[in-house]
Amino acid sequence: MKILKIEVGDVLELKKPHPCGNKLFKVLRVGSDVRIVCQNCQRDMTLDRIKLEKAVKNVIHD
Repeated sequence: MKILKIEVGDVLELKKPHPCGNKLFKVLRVGSDVRIVCQNCQRDMTLDRIKLEKAVKNVIHD
């Protein structure tokens, strides 16, 4: 399995939308857990890196 190159400030497009309807999330912190924030409703969440990497459709580097 290839590890995604994710850095702070990147915008991630996920496969499934957030309940608010948005698919874009900005990366706030990177590690074994990744902290992201929804670009629409500003909801902040921390996800396990492996789970997040399976949910990512596209990485937009800033």
